[in-house]
Amino acid sequence: MSESAAYERDPYATECTAEVLVTGEDDGRPYAVLSDTVLFAEGGGQPADRGWIDEVGVVDVQRRGEQVRHYLSGNLTASQVRVRLDWMRRFDHMQQHTGQHLLTAVAEDRFGWATTAFHLGEAVCDVELAVAALNPAQLDALEEAVAAEIRAARAVTTRRVSPEAFGALPRVRTRGLPEGHSGDVRLVEIESVDLNTCGGTHVASTSEIEALKLLGTEPMRGGTRVYFVAGGRVRRRLAAHEARNNEVRTLLGVPDAEIAAAIAARLEDQRQLEKRVRLAEKELAEALATDLARRGEPLAEAHLQGRDLPFLQSVGRAFATAAPQALLFLTGSQEGQGFFLLVAGEACRADVQALGREIAACLGGRGGGSGRTYQGKAGDLSGRGAALDALTRSGASR
Repeated sequence: MSESAAYERDPYATECTAEVLVTGEDDGRPYAVLSDTVLFAEGGGQPADRGWIDEVGVVDVQRRGEQVRHYLSGNLTASQVRVRLDWMRRFDHMQQHTGQHLLTAVAEDRFGWATTAFHLGEAVCDVELAVAALNPAQLDALEEAVAAEIRAARAVTTRRVSPEAFGALPRVRTRGLPEGHSGDVRLVEIESVDLNTCGGTHVASTSEIEALKLLGTEPMRGGTRVYFVAGGRVRRRLAAHEARNNEVRTLLGVPDAEIAAAIAARLEDQRQLEKRVRLAEKELAEALATDLARRGEPLAEAHLQGRDLPFLQSVGRAFATAAPQALLFLTGSQEGQGFFLLVAGEACRADVQALGREIAACLGGRGGGSGRTYQGKAGDLSGRGAALDALTRSGASR
């Protein structure tokens, strides 16, 4: 393939014909090398295109040395093929990538924040700026400055220059050429705004970016990562937000302006409810422990349906205080999972750890503990009777 592939000659081309030069497999994935292609190979922060060669899907495009390998969903049979591009995906990448060039140029030239990294993601993109932090007012100013350049409909063009001509240019924005690069250098220019070394695909005018929205920031390697979306992603993101807002409005029965306050009120109600539930569970656990202790038995036991291990532990703590000479064996179950607890009061002489291991085996479960408590999950609560027999044989009931 010549250095100037169809996707570079015309980034708006959606198909071309080509000759199959090489086929092979790479880690079990079939691939083809073509004489020409409209499919962009991953590079410079831009993901690879997707498309079809004849009717075979192209799932990835990567450079391997001098080759551009089209990784396929199946095998090719023809030597002359038709290459077609997934245009909607490509145009999205063109909008995001050109938006990044514009954002980078404006951030550095107007505000002094150089770009140190760029990532074009499936849902959102980001640039890393050499600035410790950005406040909301600074983000608003940056976004408005970018919007003004989008409205200006500045031409976006590409060209190749010789290494000598490249070296003579007064100012080119670049993070360096690829390792091992030789020959001409490809430049992407936004009229009166930016001149950049780049091998990616771009729209022909800043107006085609449509819009660029900054989404937020996070600290990154001493700088600031700025998240953004451009073009159709802005509209799709807005549509998704509106759909969610409509659902929330319906659920809460309030207009948009009152959604946050309504959610805050309901969260506070939930916190108060959870507090009351915790208090009620504590009181119930103490009441159960008191009732078990009042029986005066050296071995107390109970099965608590619908109760988890933390509740069993609450009962156990209260029981050990109320009946220091007794041993308590509890089982519980919740949502199909069984639990068990063995706890001894301070004056009880039972070997809790040895007994705990024995009843865990009876219950087909696993557990552990220390000192006067042993607890765990029960695999089969039908072994509860056998566990009680083991405790009785041990003398725990005397």
